[in-house]
Amino acid sequence: MTVLASALDPASAEYAAHRDAMLAKLAELDTEQAKALEGGGAKYVERHRKRGKLLVRERIELLLDPDTPFLELSPLAAWGSEYPVGASMVTGIGVVAGVECLITANDPTVRGGASNPWTLKKAFRAHEIGHANRLPSIHLVESGGADLPSQKEIFIPGGALFKHLTRSSAAGIPTVAVVFGNSTAGGAYVPGMCDHVIMVKGRAKVFLGGPPLVRMATGEESDDESLGGAEMHARTSGLADHLAEDERDALRQARRVVSRLNWRKAHPDPAPADEPKYDPEELLGVVPGDLRTPFDPREVIARVVDASDFDEFKPLYGTSLVTGWAALHGYPVGVLANAQGVLFSAESQKAAQFIQLANQRDIPLLFLHNTTGYMVGKEYEQGGIIKHGAMMINAVSNSRVPHLSVLMGASYGAGHYGMCGRAYDPRFLFAWPSAKSAVMGPQQLAGVLSIVARQSAAAKGTPYDDDADAALRAMVEQQIESESLPMFLSGRLYDDGVIDPRDTRTILGICLSALHTAPVEGARGGFGVFRM
Repeated sequence: MTVLASALDPASAEYAAHRDAMLAKLAELDTEQAKALEGGGAKYVERHRKRGKLLVRERIELLLDPDTPFLELSPLAAWGSEYPVGASMVTGIGVVAGVECLITANDPTVRGGASNPWTLKKAFRAHEIGHANRLPSIHLVESGGADLPSQKEIFIPGGALFKHLTRSSAAGIPTVAVVFGNSTAGGAYVPGMCDHVIMVKGRAKVFLGGPPLVRMATGEESDDESLGGAEMHARTSGLADHLAEDERDALRQARRVVSRLNWRKAHPDPAPADEPKYDPEELLGVVPGDLRTPFDPREVIARVVDASDFDEFKPLYGTSLVTGWAALHGYPVGVLANAQGVLFSAESQKAAQFIQLANQRDIPLLFLHNTTGYMVGKEYEQGGIIKHGAMMINAVSNSRVPHLSVLMGASYGAGHYGMCGRAYDPRFLFAWPSAKSAVMGPQQLAGVLSIVARQSAAAKGTPYDDDADAALRAMVEQQIESESLPMFLSGRLYDDGVIDPRDTRTILGICLSALHTAPVEGARGGFGVFRM
């Protein structure tokens, strides 16, 4: 039997403590995500409504097929920065006229939808996801262009946005722009470079330079409508392919455009799958509040994969890394999950072999993180931990099947790399509120700095200030702790969102369906030199 057995006891005090800790973190997450939902605040939301306009998430809801999910990406972008949480843009994946699409939408209640440096990074990540997974993209445009005070951080890298649009089109991936309001300066090139363009009559204004700039540059007097109005572009310039009567009509027309794309996924959807044997609600009580306490990742796997059915690979070898085969919403997956935190030589070699097998079989890989990194110490260095860790990282780097990563607990040091962290281009990467990621744990990092400082003082023959050392350690621990938390990392787009553990199966299912829009093909060799 390959159905996983569960040792989790929801009636135990330990489970209750873990659950309470997770719920507290989820409450904090809800508070921060609510800031993104507020947009520019009540004043600007009300002003927007008085103009007869829909809010950004209302536009998305009308665009999507009824009763279908929307996987919002990077909702905490810009968290902890001087810019509003959410970065004045909503991005995500949803189903439009039966087609899975990437959606980007400006939030005009936040400084008129102007783009700041984090908007740019969020848009680039969305385009990266759309292009890699061959998702048609729909852009709901209403933006005054660059947030001018931060233009030095936007102008030069921002041109890549247009490059991404044209490369998607060249790759045969459809692009659609729906213009609701201003789309000025560089923003005018968004509809200019999309395959299909819909503009709202009397509302959309698309021009490289508005009337004031035209007057300054040429002395010509003009008005918004004759210079860049929707009717002018529909009747005269030809930039608009479709003229909509209002916002709802524009979204209806966008749905019609998508329905006529004749779009086909590379892989058909699988048959309906059996739900896990165990309640996903119980995922709240799996991860300890203190990540130094190990937990069995099989408890997570059993509540995520189809029918809790898991064929473990090399279960008796390299036991601090669990590897095996399963299905998730009918899609085959290979799972790599950290068990006891530390990766040794055996785990590294086991992972490299498993990744090669997945590539031979064209099976996507799911990485479930809870690692403090690769083992250190004289015995392990002499045993070849560097070359074995490098073997695992080599395999991850050169694997061509899609990778999905979920940070459940710790994700420290090179273990983060070996488990396909952000730098290794997973198709999607999400974090639980319990996750932490940094070069090493706060206590370890502070301790290393203290040892180095003591050694430096001894080498110089100067006395060491123990009080100053204690203060330094406390400061460093606090800094690293705050910088390793998921909201801090998500604000910098080092993941695609912090998620409720109970939603893990659903979110991974959406991702697997989306990535199967593109061909799933593994590497056949080409892994470079494995140091033996």
